[in-house]
Amino acid sequence: MSEMREPIESGVPDHVQYLHPLMKKNYGNWKYHDRPRAGVLHHVAHSGDEIWTVRAGTQRQMDHYTIRKLCDIADQFAEGFVRFTTRSNIEFMVSAESKVAPLIDALGKGGFPVGGTGNSVSMISHTQGWLHCDIPGTDASGVVKALMDELHDEFIKEEMPNRVKLSTSCCEINCGGQADIAIVVQHTKPPKINHDMVANVCERPTVVARCPVAAIRPALVNGKPSLEVDETKCICCGACFPPCPPMQINDPENSKIAIWVGGKNSNARIRPTFHKLVMSGLPNNAPRWPEVAAVVKNILKVYKEDARAWERMSDWVERIGWPQFFEKTGLPFTKFHIDDWRGSRSTLNASTHIRF
Repeated sequence: MSEMREPIESGVPDHVQYLHPLMKKNYGNWKYHDRPRAGVLHHVAHSGDEIWTVRAGTQRQMDHYTIRKLCDIADQFAEGFVRFTTRSNIEFMVSAESKVAPLIDALGKGGFPVGGTGNSVSMISHTQGWLHCDIPGTDASGVVKALMDELHDEFIKEEMPNRVKLSTSCCEINCGGQADIAIVVQHTKPPKINHDMVANVCERPTVVARCPVAAIRPALVNGKPSLEVDETKCICCGACFPPCPPMQINDPENSKIAIWVGGKNSNARIRPTFHKLVMSGLPNNAPRWPEVAAVVKNILKVYKEDARAWERMSDWVERIGWPQFFEKTGLPFTKFHIDDWRGSRSTLNASTHIRF
C-alpha cells in the first residue's frame, strides 16, 4: 500500500502496518501451506519466500506481566511479530525453520501450550465473566481455564475427526456464539425485584424495552414507581439486570449450566447450524466445574471414537441422528430437548447455500 488510510473514530486500525515483512510482501500471493506439526503453520509464496507461524494458547484475560512475557518471547525468538486469533490464541511468525524449535521450547517453559491447529480442540471462545460483564451468572473465563486443563492433550494434538470449537457463555444471551460444544449458563427463576430501589436506580422505559419477550411493564408498588414481571412470559434470560440491578437474576442455587451441541458457522459440507440443548441443570460449581468437564469430555470421547474422518460435530449428529447421539453418550433425554420451533426454516437465511 502506498499510504495508510485515514484513522476513523470507529472500526479496527489498519492491520497492514503490523504484519510481518514477509506477510506484507506476499499478501494474497501464497502458493500453498501445510502443517509440519500440531500448532505450526507453514506458508510458501509464489516468490519462494517461506514463513512459519507458531500458535500457542493463552488465557483471554491477561495481566501486564503475562503480556510482557509473550512480547519478550516474540522479541527474542520470533522476530518481534505476533497476532491474536479470534479464539485468543497468539501466533508468532518466523522466517526460518531453524527458529521454530527454540520458539516452541521457550513457549513451553513460559507455560503456553503450542497447538490448536487442524483437527484439534481449539481454544475456547468465551464471554467476559465476572471480571467485566454486568450480567454474568457464571465466570466464563473460569470455566475455560478448568476445561482447557482437562483438554490439554486434545489441544496439543491433532487427533479429532475434524476441528472442534468450544464456547462458553455466562448468560443465556450467549455471547460465546455457536460452537460444536457450547457451555451456557441458564437462569431458572425470574428476577427478584427490590421495589424500593427501582425508582432511584432504573430508567424504567429502558428496562421495559430491553425485555425480548415483553414480560416487563411499569407498575406502582407501595406508592413508588417500579416494575413488574409477567412470569408466564419471562424466559429468565437476564437481559433486564444490566439496566436495572434491583432486578436480581443471579441465584446461587437456581442458576445452572447447560451443554449445547452441534453449532457451527462454517459453510463447509453442510450449511451453518445452531447448536441444540443436550444437557441442562448442571451445577454452577466454581472454581473447577467438575460436572461440566465430565459431560464435555464424555461427548468428545464418543465423537472421537464414532465420527468419520472430517465430520464436524454437527455432521456426525446429522448422520447418526439425535436418538443415537443420546444413546451413545448416555445423556438423559427429556421433554425439554425437543426442538419444536420452526420459524427459522422460512425466515432465517443462515447460509450461502442455494435452496429451492
